[in-house]
Amino acid sequence: MSAKSGGAKPDKNIAEGRKVVASNKKARHDYQIEDTYEAGLVLQGTEVKSLRMGRASLVDGFVDIENGEAWLHAVHIPEYAQGTWTNHAARRKRKLLLHRAEIAKIERRVSEKGMTVVPLSLYFVKGRAKVEIGLGKGKKTWDKRQAIASREADREKQTELGRRLKGMRD
Repeated sequence: MSAKSGGAKPDKNIAEGRKVVASNKKARHDYQIEDTYEAGLVLQGTEVKSLRMGRASLVDGFVDIENGEAWLHAVHIPEYAQGTWTNHAARRKRKLLLHRAEIAKIERRVSEKGMTVVPLSLYFVKGRAKVEIGLGKGKKTWDKRQAIASREADREKQTELGRRLKGMRD
């Protein structure tokens, strides 16, 4: 550990060699994620340059299975500023690189009622663009409220436990 870290644990993403470009926090709020998969992305050159600059949005994105291939739709990767006529379309569909067995499993699960596949994060691992996709069911509003209430209760429990461990009383 370096002297700058102050003894803190290293970041999980740095330890794995990940450089996170974009994450979709709303997906975990709107969906009950049951399984996650890591998929490669087929990109054009200017898309890679745009991603390396840290520019992307996964908010409206979703995954669709067509003819045994997985496709990522509605993910916004803005045009590269220094690109010329070779620039890409910002919201084009992009092919996902998954094993055939994974695609078949995802397709079976999506055919069930209420299941969908959403992108959770977009990152680089060893110089290659990857997207983490999650298979889940949409939450109802009461589910969302219940999740928020339990998260707040856990936070209060942890702070109270910390206060008691430090010897502080009411």
